[in-house]
Amino acid sequence: MTPAFEALQKELKRLPGVGFRSAERMAIHLLLEKPEAAKQLSDTLLSARERVRSCASCGNVCEEERCSICEDVQRGESFSLCVVEHVSDLMAIEKSGAYRGRYHVLHGKLSPINGVGPENLNLSGFESRVKEEGVKELILALPNDVEGEATCHYLTELVEGGDVEVSRIGFGLPSGASVLYADSGTLKSALDARQRY
Repeated sequence: MTPAFEALQKELKRLPGVGFRSAERMAIHLLLEKPEAAKQLSDTLLSARERVRSCASCGNVCEEERCSICEDVQRGESFSLCVVEHVSDLMAIEKSGAYRGRYHVLHGKLSPINGVGPENLNLSGFESRVKEEGVKELILALPNDVEGEATCHYLTELVEGGDVEVSRIGFGLPSGASVLYADSGTLKSALDARQRY
Protein backbone atom coordinates (compact mmCIF):
# COMPACT_ATOMS: atom_id res chain seq x y z
CA MET A 1 0.00 0.00 0.00
CA THR A 2 1.08 3.54 -0.63
CA PRO A 3 1.18 6.31 1.98
CA ALA A 4 -1.56 8.24 0.11
CA PHE A 5 -3.82 5.16 0.01
CA GLU A 6 -3.23 4.48 3.72
CA ALA A 7 -3.98 8.11 4.58
CA LEU A 8 -7.30 7.96 2.67
CA GLN A 9 -8.20 4.65 4.29
CA LYS A 10 -7.41 6.06 7.73
CA GLU A 11 -9.65 9.11 7.15
CA LEU A 12 -12.52 6.96 5.82
CA LYS A 13 -12.20 4.69 8.87
CA ARG A 14 -12.79 7.69 11.13
CA LEU A 15 -16.35 8.02 9.77
CA PRO A 16 -19.09 6.59 12.04
CA GLY A 17 -19.89 2.95 11.32
CA VAL A 18 -16.92 2.43 8.98
CA GLY A 19 -14.43 -0.27 9.92
CA PHE A 20 -11.07 -1.20 8.43
CA ARG A 21 -12.43 -3.44 5.64
CA SER A 22 -15.18 -0.99 4.64
CA ALA A 23 -12.65 1.87 4.51
CA GLU A 24 -10.35 -0.27 2.39
CA ARG A 25 -13.16 -1.14 -0.06
CA MET A 26 -14.23 2.52 -0.31
CA ALA A 27 -10.67 3.68 -0.97
CA ILE A 28 -10.15 1.05 -3.70
CA HIS A 29 -13.52 1.94 -5.25
CA LEU A 30 -12.80 5.69 -5.28
CA LEU A 31 -9.20 5.47 -6.44
CA LEU A 32 -9.09 2.50 -8.82
CA GLU A 33 -12.52 1.18 -9.78
CA LYS A 34 -14.46 4.46 -10.17
CA PRO A 35 -11.95 7.33 -10.05
CA GLU A 36 -14.52 9.72 -11.54
CA ALA A 37 -16.65 9.17 -8.44
CA ALA A 38 -13.86 10.57 -6.24
CA LYS A 39 -14.05 13.97 -7.96
CA GLN A 40 -17.85 14.05 -7.75
CA LEU A 41 -17.76 13.05 -4.07
CA SER A 42 -15.14 15.68 -3.34
CA ASP A 43 -17.11 18.43 -5.11
CA THR A 44 -20.38 17.43 -3.41
CA LEU A 45 -18.71 17.30 0.00
CA LEU A 46 -17.17 20.75 -0.41
CA SER A 47 -20.46 22.21 -1.65
CA ALA A 48 -22.39 20.71 1.27
CA ARG A 49 -19.73 21.94 3.73
CA GLU A 50 -20.22 25.50 2.47
CA ARG A 51 -24.03 25.45 2.40
CA VAL A 52 -25.25 23.16 5.18
CA ARG A 53 -25.39 24.50 8.72
CA SER A 54 -27.08 23.84 12.03
CA CYS A 55 -30.59 25.27 12.52
CA ALA A 56 -30.45 28.28 14.86
CA SER A 57 -33.55 27.04 16.73
CA CYS A 58 -33.25 23.29 17.04
CA GLY A 59 -29.86 22.15 15.75
CA ASN A 60 -31.20 20.20 12.75
CA VAL A 61 -29.44 20.44 9.37
CA CYS A 62 -30.54 23.27 7.10
CA GLU A 63 -29.31 25.69 4.46
CA GLU A 64 -31.13 28.71 5.84
CA GLU A 65 -31.14 30.11 9.37
CA ARG A 66 -33.97 27.77 10.44
CA CYS A 67 -34.89 24.29 9.21
CA SER A 68 -38.17 23.37 7.50
CA ILE A 69 -39.49 21.71 10.69
CA CYS A 70 -39.01 24.88 12.76
CA GLU A 71 -40.54 26.95 9.97
CA ASP A 72 -43.64 24.72 9.81
CA VAL A 73 -46.31 26.61 11.81
CA GLN A 74 -48.43 23.47 12.23
CA ARG A 75 -45.58 21.73 14.06
CA GLY A 76 -45.79 24.32 16.82
CA GLU A 77 -49.49 23.65 17.40
CA SER A 78 -48.69 20.40 19.23
CA PHE A 79 -46.82 22.35 21.95
CA SER A 80 -44.43 19.41 22.29
CA LEU A 81 -40.67 19.36 21.94
CA CYS A 82 -38.79 16.10 21.33
CA VAL A 83 -35.18 16.17 22.53
CA VAL A 84 -32.76 13.89 20.64
CA GLU A 85 -29.04 13.26 20.83
CA HIS A 86 -28.17 13.50 17.11
CA VAL A 87 -29.72 14.70 13.85
CA SER A 88 -29.81 11.06 12.73
CA ASP A 89 -32.19 10.37 15.66
CA LEU A 90 -34.46 13.19 14.46
CA MET A 91 -34.41 11.72 10.94
CA ALA A 92 -35.32 8.25 12.25
CA ILE A 93 -38.30 9.62 14.19
CA GLU A 94 -39.41 11.64 11.17
CA LYS A 95 -39.28 8.54 8.94
CA SER A 96 -41.47 6.68 11.42
CA GLY A 97 -44.23 9.29 11.04
CA ALA A 98 -45.08 8.78 14.73
CA TYR A 99 -44.38 12.36 15.81
CA ARG A 100 -45.39 15.68 14.22
CA GLY A 101 -44.07 18.25 16.71
CA ARG A 102 -40.79 20.14 16.98
CA TYR A 103 -37.35 18.91 17.99
CA HIS A 104 -34.24 19.97 19.86
CA VAL A 105 -30.95 18.29 18.88
CA LEU A 106 -28.31 18.22 21.63
CA HIS A 107 -25.43 17.00 19.42
CA GLY A 108 -24.29 14.71 22.23
CA LYS A 109 -25.10 13.75 25.80
CA LEU A 110 -23.61 14.54 29.18
CA SER A 111 -20.56 12.47 30.00
CA PRO A 112 -18.38 13.96 32.75
CA ILE A 113 -15.92 11.06 32.48
CA ASN A 114 -15.31 12.05 28.83
CA GLY A 115 -15.25 15.76 29.61
CA VAL A 116 -18.69 16.49 28.09
CA GLY A 117 -20.64 18.96 30.22
CA PRO A 118 -23.74 21.10 29.56
CA GLU A 119 -21.58 23.75 27.88
CA ASN A 120 -20.61 21.19 25.22
CA LEU A 121 -24.21 20.49 24.22
CA ASN A 122 -26.67 22.52 22.16
CA LEU A 123 -28.36 24.03 25.23
CA SER A 124 -27.92 27.78 24.77
CA GLY A 125 -31.42 29.18 24.54
CA PHE A 126 -33.06 25.84 25.39
CA GLU A 127 -34.90 27.09 28.48
CA SER A 128 -36.07 30.29 26.80
CA ARG A 129 -37.18 28.28 23.77
CA VAL A 130 -39.34 26.04 25.97
CA LYS A 131 -40.99 29.14 27.51
CA GLU A 132 -41.32 31.23 24.32
CA GLU A 133 -42.79 28.40 22.25
CA GLY A 134 -45.25 27.48 25.01
CA VAL A 135 -44.02 23.90 25.23
CA LYS A 136 -46.42 21.76 27.28
CA GLU A 137 -44.67 18.41 26.82
CA LEU A 138 -40.96 17.70 26.68
CA ILE A 139 -40.32 14.27 25.15
CA LEU A 140 -36.89 12.90 26.01
CA ALA A 141 -35.82 10.55 23.20
CA LEU A 142 -32.30 9.93 24.48
CA PRO A 143 -30.39 6.64 24.79
CA ASN A 144 -31.11 4.21 27.60
CA ASP A 145 -27.61 4.35 29.11
CA VAL A 146 -25.90 6.12 32.00
CA GLU A 147 -25.10 9.24 29.97
CA GLY A 148 -28.61 9.34 28.51
CA GLU A 149 -30.16 9.09 31.96
CA ALA A 150 -27.87 11.83 33.32
CA THR A 151 -28.83 14.08 30.41
CA CYS A 152 -32.55 13.41 30.97
CA HIS A 153 -32.17 14.26 34.65
CA TYR A 154 -30.35 17.50 33.81
CA LEU A 155 -33.00 18.57 31.25
CA THR A 156 -35.79 17.76 33.69
CA GLU A 157 -34.18 20.05 36.27
CA LEU A 158 -33.91 22.84 33.68
CA VAL A 159 -37.68 22.91 33.09
CA GLU A 160 -38.67 22.10 36.68
CA GLY A 161 -41.14 24.48 38.24
CA GLY A 162 -42.70 25.34 34.90
CA ASP A 163 -45.90 24.13 33.28
CA VAL A 164 -44.10 21.41 31.30
CA GLU A 165 -44.87 17.70 31.45
CA VAL A 166 -41.73 15.62 30.89
CA SER A 167 -42.01 12.19 29.29
CA ARG A 168 -39.46 9.61 28.20
CA ILE A 169 -39.70 7.30 25.22
CA GLY A 170 -40.28 3.64 26.03
CA PHE A 171 -37.52 1.06 25.78
CA GLY A 172 -37.62 -2.66 25.42
CA LEU A 173 -38.04 -5.33 22.79
CA PRO A 174 -38.14 -4.22 19.15
CA SER A 175 -41.20 -5.26 17.12
CA GLY A 176 -40.97 -8.89 16.08
CA ALA A 177 -38.20 -9.72 18.57
CA SER A 178 -38.28 -12.74 20.85
CA VAL A 179 -37.92 -12.61 24.63
CA LEU A 180 -35.59 -15.62 24.33
CA TYR A 181 -32.84 -13.63 22.57
CA ALA A 182 -33.08 -10.37 24.52
CA ASP A 183 -30.38 -9.39 27.00
CA SER A 184 -31.27 -8.74 30.64
CA GLY A 185 -31.07 -4.93 30.31
CA THR A 186 -33.52 -4.95 27.39
CA LEU A 187 -35.90 -7.25 29.26
CA LYS A 188 -35.77 -5.03 32.35
CA SER A 189 -36.57 -1.94 30.21
CA ALA A 190 -39.41 -3.80 28.48
CA LEU A 191 -40.94 -4.88 31.78
CA ASP A 192 -40.51 -1.42 33.35
CA ALA A 193 -42.25 0.20 30.35
CA ARG A 194 -45.14 -2.28 30.19
CA GLN A 195 -48.64 -0.92 29.47
CA ARG A 196 -52.16 -2.16 30.18
CA TYR A 197 -53.47 -4.41 27.44
